[in-house]
Amino acid sequence: MKKTLTEQYFDFSQLDSEKFIKATKETLYMTAISMFFVIIIGLLLGLLLYYLGKSKDNKTAKVFYNVISVVSNICRSVPFIILIILLIPITKSLIGSFLGPKAAILPLVISAAPFFARLVEMAFREVDSGVLEASDAMGANRLQVIFKVLIPESMPALISGATVTTITMIGFTAMAGAISAGGLGDLAYREGFTGNKPTVTLFATIGILIIVFIIQGIGDFAVKRTDKR
Repeated sequence: MKKTLTEQYFDFSQLDSEKFIKATKETLYMTAISMFFVIIIGLLLGLLLYYLGKSKDNKTAKVFYNVISVVSNICRSVPFIILIILLIPITKSLIGSFLGPKAAILPLVISAAPFFARLVEMAFREVDSGVLEASDAMGANRLQVIFKVLIPESMPALISGATVTTITMIGFTAMAGAISAGGLGDLAYREGFTGNKPTVTLFATIGILIIVFIIQGIGDFAVKRTDKR
């Protein structure tokens, strides 16, 4: 007898709570570790792009800016699933395997760091030039300008950019599941789709959505708390 859609998608006998919890932890692990590196690399790269962009009259700065921009655009433009495959030899040499959550971190960082760096650059460019000129007039050095003016003044935009990047990262972890990277994406594809268990696919999707909503909520709250306007 053919099952109805309700029976197919809400057959709770298909669910294994231990596997679901393990997959959720793997998704959170990949996202958290990758975002740690993405934020550090993205901030440094965005800061470099910002200062090189301000010095475009300098030919050397212009060349470096263009080179970094091209590399950044290439990394952002390559589809994530293809990037994972391209990086398999490097991942295997570094990790010892191209399977599992740890193996997914390298392609996740390489794909997301340039994206976040562009958001950082745009956030710094939105800082009021009058504030920067005032800090220069008061004799602030480069580090003081960065840590006491640029970053604090652009904090809402930086948090918003980090939130968007984190949510994008969660989507990437789901795609990484197609090549056994683990996480909810892997559970949805291998156990749900390949194993013909629609309930598993549905609840893995719901799990991803819940994580996204929580991160978006935290990000929105943090933006409101740091926005001085």
